[in-house]
Amino acid sequence: MKQKKSKTLWYALAGAAAGVVNGFFGGGGGQVLVPLLAGRCGLDQRKAFATSVAVIAPLCALSAAIYYVRGQLDVGLALPYLLGGLIGGFVGGRVFKNLSMTWLRRGFALLILYGGVRALL
Repeated sequence: MKQKKSKTLWYALAGAAAGVVNGFFGGGGGQVLVPLLAGRCGLDQRKAFATSVAVIAPLCALSAAIYYVRGQLDVGLALPYLLGGLIGGFVGGRVFKNLSMTWLRRGFALLILYGGVRALL
């Protein structure tokens, strides 16, 4: 029972960290959540990626709603990105199951590196 409570606490803390990052930067919570889910929470890598998407989607919707209410979201500008993102998400979800974990981890690492370099420049 105590171990289950400990796991639940870690899941909640991982979700909170993702929510803070997502709310603060307008996205990127998955970059925090995937390593926490895989490392600290003990999910296998593939489940960590999938769980991250399930957690981040509502967090992104909440962040977008907050930005919209504050007048900081241009819905007209966002719509083409949303359409492309939906298509990309569908394709990525279909390809996801066929990729080896080695390539998924490498791709994720490159994405994090790219984001870090772009943030510094």
